[in-house]
Amino acid sequence: MWIADGWKDYELLDCGGGEKLERWDKQILVRPDPQAIWETDHKNPGWRQANARYSRSSTGGGHWDKHKLPEQWPIRYRDLCFQVKPMNFKHTGLFPEQAANWDFIRRQIREAGRPVSVLNLFAYTGGATIAAASAGASVCHVDAARGMVTWARENARSSGLENAPIRYIVDDCKKFIKREITRGRKYDAIIMDPPSYGRGPNGEVWRFEESIGEFVALCAQVLSDHPLFIIINSYTAGISPSVPAYILGRTVTPLYGGRVEAAELGLLCQETGLLLPCGHASRWIGGK
Repeated sequence: MWIADGWKDYELLDCGGGEKLERWDKQILVRPDPQAIWETDHKNPGWRQANARYSRSSTGGGHWDKHKLPEQWPIRYRDLCFQVKPMNFKHTGLFPEQAANWDFIRRQIREAGRPVSVLNLFAYTGGATIAAASAGASVCHVDAARGMVTWARENARSSGLENAPIRYIVDDCKKFIKREITRGRKYDAIIMDPPSYGRGPNGEVWRFEESIGEFVALCAQVLSDHPLFIIINSYTAGISPSVPAYILGRTVTPLYGGRVEAAELGLLCQETGLLLPCGHASRWIGGK
């Protein structure tokens, strides 16, 4: 398991009973978590004193019960800064376990010793985009949701990267890749965080288990002659981290060599010392 253990502004205080207790800077939140199915004794006072709790509805969805909680606030990871905004379906706009990938991204780019261009697909609010840009890469940030791209711009400004070479694209990722192939544009690294299920603007259906293989093959066509890495994140239930790793190994390794690694992403629970699994990542790593 790759552990995101470099946080100071975020802590997983406790988890259990299908929920997790978190500190986001000075704000204490309680959110559902499908992995934390063991019991907890709720000794941590944060369970009773939380600033907000997300409660699921028996009919689907859910809602935030907010006490004293700002609409948004900044949170820092090393020298990066993000705007946290509790939103629908329990999300805050940031997945803290992804910091394990951010450290990997920055290390790979800094050690490359050359200019690096990065393509971030299904890029959400830009955590990986900002990590890559902070290490000196030029980044193409692609997401189909205009609001998420706007949020990513805001996070870049918060991190002092408003003038960094980041290209923001609002588009369907698969259609964008096909156009990049036609244009002959190449990238040294690709990051993707595809959904489990989604629909495109014209009703196109994305199912991770049915779509990811073809999508990775398309992405391989926009790699440069000496690519650095590819990262596939997944939160899809029932998919092992080995599965995207196999796809990378069968699609990219025959073309470029390199190696593949995969693991769960996790957060350390301060109360119990347990590691909470939070999805997983598969990485193809090439030469420098």
